[in-house]
Amino acid sequence: MSEVCARIGMVNFINTAPLYEVWKETVRRPDWLVVEDTPSRLNAMLYGEQLDLGFISSHEYAVHPDLYRILADLSISATGKVGSVNLYSAMPIHELSGERVMLSRQSQTSNALLQIILDEFYGVKPLFVADEGHNESAGGVSAVLAIGDQALRLKDQGSYKHVLDLGEVWFRQTGLPFVFAVWAVREDFCKDNMDTVMDVHCELLRCIDEGKNQLEAISAKVAPRIPMGQQECFKYLQKIEHDLNDEKKKGLELFFQYLINRDEGKTNSLPLKLCGLTNADA
Repeated sequence: MSEVCARIGMVNFINTAPLYEVWKETVRRPDWLVVEDTPSRLNAMLYGEQLDLGFISSHEYAVHPDLYRILADLSISATGKVGSVNLYSAMPIHELSGERVMLSRQSQTSNALLQIILDEFYGVKPLFVADEGHNESAGGVSAVLAIGDQALRLKDQGSYKHVLDLGEVWFRQTGLPFVFAVWAVREDFCKDNMDTVMDVHCELLRCIDEGKNQLEAISAKVAPRIPMGQQECFKYLQKIEHDLNDEKKKGLELFFQYLINRDEGKTNSLPLKLCGLTNADA
């Protein structure tokens, strides 16, 4: 077993609970340091060499593909409605052209996906504004993009008349799942510490498999964090997927192509550079 220290980034939303709750209970590796944060913060830390591997926004891989490899069979994704990546709007979506829409500070991918959906699928061109730390009801904003636990809380409050689930729209328009986050490894760390990468990858795949069998108990444990009912949490976590099958790879590649077409991708081609085990090997 490798003894190289690994700095690991874990998204701190409950959508990772089926994996992370098992990890916290069963992985005993003092040489592996886990850092919990939002996707956008983990993006910055992995890019800034403060982490060696972890969940990052799919968008981050697209803009820095030369820096990372993607661990096989791992993602945060959904096939259809996801429930926690939503645009909350005070007016009908098709009326948002010229209106102020607040993006999220927590995820590059969701911000990019929202812009693709409104522009490419709805033909709507709002004025996108950054979240400067104001609350969701900040004056002068007609709609707010919320993700993760924040999105679940806003949904429960029922403050907005119109709610657009981005995963649901993407699936309806493309017929493909959407991959919100991938598990990325810095290229240099992967090259120099492949044994450690394989060890971590094996444990992640094991935790996901065990988490599927413990989903009701995990739901009961994490539901109070929102707060939400246990059954509601269970139904939500059933929608969250953590694999990276062929259909999800196609969805990821299509998302990358949209980014390239909109001048957000770094190159004219974004191959998926995979490493690690497959689920069958774990």
